[in-house]
Amino acid sequence: MSSYAVVDFETTGMTPEQGARPTEIAVVLVRDGAVVDRYQSLMNADAWIPPQIQALTGISNAMVRAAPRVERVMAEAADFVGNLPLVAHNAAFDRKFWDAELSALGRSRAGDFVCSLMLARRLFPDAPNHKLGTLVRTLGLPATGRYHRALADAEATAYLFLRIAEELRQRYRLARVEHELLMRIQQTARSGLARCIARHVARAG
Repeated sequence: MSSYAVVDFETTGMTPEQGARPTEIAVVLVRDGAVVDRYQSLMNADAWIPPQIQALTGISNAMVRAAPRVERVMAEAADFVGNLPLVAHNAAFDRKFWDAELSALGRSRAGDFVCSLMLARRLFPDAPNHKLGTLVRTLGLPATGRYHRALADAEATAYLFLRIAEELRQRYRLARVEHELLMRIQQTARSGLARCIARHVARAG
């Protein structure tokens, strides 16, 4: 595999369209099958964190008031990612915040998002569910810390992503797992997974 940036946000709510803002971000770099670097920061976006979100994440309003400004953190995170393709668990959530906050800086996303949730649904259909914590326990992945904190979740997603890549290599006897294939798999129904991979191999062959 080439290099990927695994991204996780903690936020004040579900979507930027409803006024939610990020409170924390982590980025974990994966290169050639290993975690090689990390970036993490709380951020102050002048947004109030509801009590239920504080209880879920452990991130308080006082913590974000003392944190660096959101503009600085997002610029640093974007520079850290560069042009790498992105990975997130339930990428539709993180992609919205990544795109919205970069847009506010006059920047745009360079790489596509790979969704480890969608990939896991195709490859591990018998898991009790496909929440990140459940997959970590079911697949015996390393424990990375408290869930719903950005760095712990980003690291857990990175290990899940590497496990998915290894599963693809072994199950389908692939020499390498390419970005194009991952994008195709996450857009393919589980029943069509084998055909999708066979077509990819034939085209590459």
